[in-house]
Amino acid sequence: MHEVSLCEGIVSIVLAAARANDFVRAKAIRLEIGPLSHVDERALRFAFPSVAHGTPAEGAELIIEVPPATAFCADCGETVTITERGGDCPSCGGGKLLVQSGGEMRVKDLEVA
Repeated sequence: MHEVSLCEGIVSIVLAAARANDFVRAKAIRLEIGPLSHVDERALRFAFPSVAHGTPAEGAELIIEVPPATAFCADCGETVTITERGGDCPSCGGGKLLVQSGGEMRVKDLEVA
């Protein structure tokens, strides 16, 4: 379950921010998780409390935003929204898609106390 490693990374970011900005705890952590990232949101939410225990991230609400995935189609020259890798262009049906976004995961911002 790689979500535990992802939670460790999130907590590391919160710890670094707490040291740099002198706050005691994070009340909310806003994440941006692309639909092509293969992150299981339920597993991430399940693992987070255990990983965050005893840190400034303990008790923080995870707010997860899922922006649309996009790709550039070399056949029609359009940037299109996609739902999976390896599919055809939803605009022209062509198969030459270059994924531009959707695989990322990042901490977007923190609400702190």
